[in-house]
Amino acid sequence: MGKNRNTVNLSIFFVLMVMSMLFYSCASIQQPQGGPKDTEPPKVLKMTPKNLMVNFTAPKIVIEFDEYFKLQSEFKEFSVSPEMETPPTLKAKGKKLEITIQDTLEKNTTYTLNFGKAIVDVNEGNVVKNFTYVFSTGPQLDSLSIKGKVTNSVTGLPELDALVFIFPLNRDTLFGKKKPSIFTTTDSSGNYALNNLRKDTYKIYAIKEKGGDKIYQQVSDDVGFLKDSIVLDKALDNINLQLFKERAETFRVLDKRINADGSISLAFNQKLKKPEVTVTDPPTLDAAKLIKFSRNNDSLRVWLKDMSFDSTKIAIKDQGKLLQTTNLTRGKKETYTRTLTATDNIENKALNPNQHLRLTFNFPLESTDISKISLLEDSVARTGFTLVKDSADLLSYYLRYPWKAKKTYEVKFAAGAVTAIFNTKNKEFIKTFQLGNKDDYGTLIVKIVTPEPNKSYILEVIDGNKNVANTLVVQRDTTVRFSNYKAGKYWLRITYDTNKNGVWDTGNVKLGQQPERIWNEPKELSIRALWERNEVVTIPKE
Repeated sequence: MGKNRNTVNLSIFFVLMVMSMLFYSCASIQQPQGGPKDTEPPKVLKMTPKNLMVNFTAPKIVIEFDEYFKLQSEFKEFSVSPEMETPPTLKAKGKKLEITIQDTLEKNTTYTLNFGKAIVDVNEGNVVKNFTYVFSTGPQLDSLSIKGKVTNSVTGLPELDALVFIFPLNRDTLFGKKKPSIFTTTDSSGNYALNNLRKDTYKIYAIKEKGGDKIYQQVSDDVGFLKDSIVLDKALDNINLQLFKERAETFRVLDKRINADGSISLAFNQKLKKPEVTVTDPPTLDAAKLIKFSRNNDSLRVWLKDMSFDSTKIAIKDQGKLLQTTNLTRGKKETYTRTLTATDNIENKALNPNQHLRLTFNFPLESTDISKISLLEDSVARTGFTLVKDSADLLSYYLRYPWKAKKTYEVKFAAGAVTAIFNTKNKEFIKTFQLGNKDDYGTLIVKIVTPEPNKSYILEVIDGNKNVANTLVVQRDTTVRFSNYKAGKYWLRITYDTNKNGVWDTGNVKLGQQPERIWNEPKELSIRALWERNEVVTIPKE
């Protein structure tokens, strides 16, 4: 009998365990994981009162969305046009946005509530872009509009998410601290539309900003504008703007530092034309200094051979004019780590058959020991190569040798083969490559037809990576030959060099100056291997 009772108890226990496990598993049901990522912003289901309402008198506006949302950067993104002395308050309640009007509204006035990027969904942060709510306290709405396109002045390509805004002429405040209340952003094609505008005279601007504060920051933002004001008395289309990076009016050193390797880096807010650098303190350091400007002359690296100073002063000049003297300090016990390395012009293990092997070091060299450089050609030791300094670049050297096709080369720099300043010596490194096959290279021959005599044009060849492969200046009809280019896609870019200084000059907003015009030849000029392509490019009249 006791045995049967025990059996019954075990059966009951087993049943209870199974039921408990089933209950626990049911209680632990979770939403399925994975699935496609939500990329859609919240959608409006209902507005109370309705959008574009006339004879508006409601103290509150309620906008219902199809999903939960949140408000971000509300005070930066949200604006009202015309401005209210006491702005409305925004409050998210579930899937509803409540906008409470706290100011007395003007009679017979169209108001536009612009939410910018303030409304985003909760999960993925998808932004409701260019969302506005418009109403009129009178019997009709302002219905004028301005539409156009924003492009990059250099590339000619459309600008996505550029901010386009207008100011009434009587309060043009681009350089103020107040954000615009009438604005929109461009789509992927660079198009924009400013709607429900009142009849007035406006100035129009576009900026591609970094800070997101809707206030033009000359140091970081690109800008575009129309010099003349817009008289808006009918709908306007094709009000197009080109963005450019404005040259700072006053020179300033943006960044200065003594690097971990002992070199000094300086970055400027301007591209200099004929820069000079002088170490003014201690003056004894100036004679032995070594310097290298960037390609655009907007940054600089300086090497001082004596690093025992507590502080140093460096003066920057351009075209003989002193721009700024900057001071750098270092700790008395500061030490530096220096490793000598070299980059090269080898591409995908191949050296262009029309070039020498180019080595660019990260420090200026003081001496070379060619006996510590060895060359193997198909594993056979070779001599007769030379190492020659590049006269235009203090960091670069050319290793010259009659390279042969279909041979594998190994160039070894043994430890101490080159010695840089601070007595920095290289560790062993090896460069391995083959000579590129001439069959992989082609030639582009272009006849350039200029529109006007006595004008100057800067011609740039742009490769498939949007890098400048070659630059030259033309002033008359001419034929140019671009030989031995790697097969690929190329384009031509023409700058109308109005002042004939050989460089592209940017614009100036305060002076109302537009940048020098740039025209991008729309036709792709592909270069095929073992092929000479002949083209005619006619530059349009400015």
